[in-house]
Amino acid sequence: MSKPRGRPFSPGNTFGRGRPKGSRNKAKAPGQQLLDQYSESLTRKCIAMALQGDQRALRICMERINPARQDACVQLSLPSIRTAQDVEKAADTVTQAIRRGKITPLEAGKMMSILESRSRILENVQFESRLEKLEENLAARDKLPRAA
Repeated sequence: MSKPRGRPFSPGNTFGRGRPKGSRNKAKAPGQQLLDQYSESLTRKCIAMALQGDQRALRICMERINPARQDACVQLSLPSIRTAQDVEKAADTVTQAIRRGKITPLEAGKMMSILESRSRILENVQFESRLEKLEENLAARDKLPRAA
């Protein structure tokens, strides 16, 4: 192992950049081509086996038809969020929903992070409007004649 790890190609080597990201392994390409070629007949066979009562084939088919949901839709009535006080009310509603068992703590955590993002957006908007008012006041003050 005389070659250094990490940079095995000499500088200026245009051909030794390695495999591009996302490219497929050429050794597996023939097998993938066969699967692509026979995918329809394999799918039909799997469905036929599932209809005959093969539990594994049935599971494969059902997983393709109705895959497991990654995130469940949370139905919770939140107030309209226009101010920081509205965010506080919404957070309280989420907390009460956890306490009552309507949503899981994981779902509530995601909702709270959304509320936190909304709160930051509101803070930025309020900050910008306050800054604009200050700049306008300073500009108006600078235009006034000064008493000697």
